[in-house]
Amino acid sequence: MSKTGADKIHQIIDKCRRNCRCEVDIRYDESMQDHTTFKVGGPADFWVRPLGEGFPEFSSVLLRLAKEAAVPVFILGGGANIVVSDKGIRGIVLDTGGWKGCGVIDEGLIFKSGTTMDEAADCAADLSFSGLEFLAGMPGTIGGAVWMNARCYGKEIADVLTWTEVIDFGAAAEPEKKRLPADKADFGYKLSPFQGKDFLILNAAFKLDKSDKTKILNEMKKNRNDRKEKGHYSFPCAGSAFKNNRRIGKPTGQIIDELGLKGFSKGGAQIAPFHGNIVINTGGAAAADIRALIDIVAAEVKKKTGFVLEPEILFVGE
Repeated sequence: MSKTGADKIHQIIDKCRRNCRCEVDIRYDESMQDHTTFKVGGPADFWVRPLGEGFPEFSSVLLRLAKEAAVPVFILGGGANIVVSDKGIRGIVLDTGGWKGCGVIDEGLIFKSGTTMDEAADCAADLSFSGLEFLAGMPGTIGGAVWMNARCYGKEIADVLTWTEVIDFGAAAEPEKKRLPADKADFGYKLSPFQGKDFLILNAAFKLDKSDKTKILNEMKKNRNDRKEKGHYSFPCAGSAFKNNRRIGKPTGQIIDELGLKGFSKGGAQIAPFHGNIVINTGGAAAADIRALIDIVAAEVKKKTGFVLEPEILFVGE
């Protein structure tokens, strides 16, 4: 980043700190390897994590000032479904990990967006609420889960989401806080109405049912064990590399396996020997290795079967 650009961002952050009562963790040239489950990626020019109850106000001011100064802002959740470029991310990375917590509301529970999915599942279980067991053991945050419409074990976020509170920093001059009712018709397979919008997800409310706590915990334990047995925690990865296209008629991992691609590698990136739809960092992988491997596998599948695979992993940064 140029000195002019760095000075501009310094001024934005200084104004935010003067105008908002909020403790903030700020780091310059922060390696994104430390903030993604793939453990790859170059530096973020400025990594900012507002902490505690001042998060919404600080973030709103930051988003307004950054927009006025034409400084890009990348909103980061748990870094569980992204590959950051080896060149890193220009501008500001706004990390939501300092905005955590849950509370009871009439229809169930509300979570701050930086709450991890594992923490959300545990909180629901502690309060004997059923409906979030499918999130147990899944990496990432509630904000990311809502944005992606995370799904597993036949259930997805849209099944239980009732409303979402966001900061809309798009067309209006001033960022605007909005509460958006959830309509399942607006969601799809790994799709949500938040994608492609200038929204910072603040809170998400879920309609959950009271149930037996032991039963809930047993279901969560089963899900965590299943993820562990499938190798999700054995190496740095981002879970499924490609979406499962239901029109194809079989899981993507099975297709890749049948083509003999399990174990195929490019640099430090490898199609997991234990699962055809998981790309792993075997140690020292570059983001470019992962991107190249994804492209090679997609091309091979199209060549041999005619099927077009869509990556579930998002490639971000410069």
